[in-house]
Amino acid sequence: MTRYEDTVPLREPLAGLEHQLISAYVAGAGHNLRELLARSDEDAKRLLAEASRYASAKLSEIEARSHYVHHLHGEP
Repeated sequence: MTRYEDTVPLREPLAGLEHQLISAYVAGAGHNLRELLARSDEDAKRLLAEASRYASAKLSEIEARSHYVHHLHGEP
């Protein structure tokens, strides 16, 4: 039987950037991410969903630009 207690969980390569984008979006709306995550009201859920969509769009844009730059340099 394999023991998983000693293994470190994998992190997504852009997880830190995603967290920063969400935090910046929430801060721009005048809130604190930690406080918002502790809330369960509809306004908090709505703002977190908006922040998540914003971060997802930004990450997609970054990835597309990265592929474009690699293409310009002849990299696969």
